[in-house]
Amino acid sequence: MYETRCWRIKLKSDSLDRVREWARTINQRKSEAIETLRDETVLIESVFLERTEQGDYLIAIMKAESFEKVAEAAKKSAHAIDEYHRRAMREVREEQTELELLVDLDRISEV
Repeated sequence: MYETRCWRIKLKSDSLDRVREWARTINQRKSEAIETLRDETVLIESVFLERTEQGDYLIAIMKAESFEKVAEAAKKSAHAIDEYHRRAMREVREEQTELELLVDLDRISEV
């Protein structure tokens, strides 16, 4: 059984260029990012950009064995990509809200 969580992250105004730079870097350093997912027991991490009249938001979705393990591994992480990610999020995040999960279907156990 896996846990799924989703967050809506309001971005600071004029931070979209920095967010796009962050996304390019994460995608370019994908193998490093995947290593951190292994350490954190994360199976899926996807981030989407939502643009509204009220501002820009990131929608981040994660599926993991345990979000307690995610938090523990993130605290102990020595991966350079994790420090880069934390720094970038501090620079661009105005606020973050965890969204209520209503439906969570997957076929992971079938694969």
